[in-house]
Amino acid sequence: MNLFLDSFWRAVAYCLRPRVIALSFLPLVLMVALALGLGYYFWEGALDWVRAALEGSSFINNIWAWLQSVGAGSLKLVLAPLIVIFAVTPVIVVLSLLLVAVLMTPALTLLVAERRFPQLERKRGSSVVASMLWSLGSTLLALIAIIISIPLWLVPPLILVLPPLIWGWLTYRVMAFDALAEHASPEERREIFRRHRIWLLGIGVFCGFLGAAPSLIWASGALLAAAFVILVPLAIWIYTLVFAFSSLWFAHYCLAALRDLRAEQALAAAPVVAPAPAPIDVPAVTLPDDSPFGSNSSR
Repeated sequence: MNLFLDSFWRAVAYCLRPRVIALSFLPLVLMVALALGLGYYFWEGALDWVRAALEGSSFINNIWAWLQSVGAGSLKLVLAPLIVIFAVTPVIVVLSLLLVAVLMTPALTLLVAERRFPQLERKRGSSVVASMLWSLGSTLLALIAIIISIPLWLVPPLILVLPPLIWGWLTYRVMAFDALAEHASPEERREIFRRHRIWLLGIGVFCGFLGAAPSLIWASGALLAAAFVILVPLAIWIYTLVFAFSSLWFAHYCLAALRDLRAEQALAAAPVVAPAPAPIDVPAVTLPDDSPFGSNSSR
């Protein structure tokens, strides 16, 4: 519990650092760059393709005729751009978040290691390819668990328990592995997973509930089309900040657990030095004066 709470407050404090805040704005910067690049090269072509598809549909043409009859024919001019924007935005968001996920966790783990654990040896127990395979395998197992557990969601209490547990398990598997990839050996990583599985799962479940907050803002942006341009970037920024907090929490917890594990192993491997025997106090022997060896005074 002490390690759990200590790593939590440290993660909260690290979220206020300028480097972390800058990383949290990275997906927004990437979104703008991708949008400008795609718009420069593909905007006109995409609009022409959408307009041709709309004009070739008899159903859409009937809607145009009805809109013109009620005095709303000008909507035809903005429908094609809106369709392109709403179709491309999710793709840009997903690409930005994936890139941030790849870049953010190693950067934040390195930040924690440099500032708090500079003496911790890096055994490099995992490569980038192994980390990707681990994440892919864990995601596949989580999806299988979700599909199998869907019938149980009909039971009212279980729908509030099973999805957070599954996603919490996935979060701890992926983020704890990435937090230990640079510093821990495979044996150390397995030992930490064995000893701290419950607490790591608790961190994953807690972060899973935090990740639901941006979804509420995202849904509001979908319902309030006028605020879509503002609410969706806000949801992305909050999601990235939650992701940064999760990475920092796992980094603080896992690296501290690794430090304690190595200290314990070093103490167990240290040779036991037996204490030196105490000197034996031999009492003096008193000889009589008529002894053939002489008296005590003569010796």
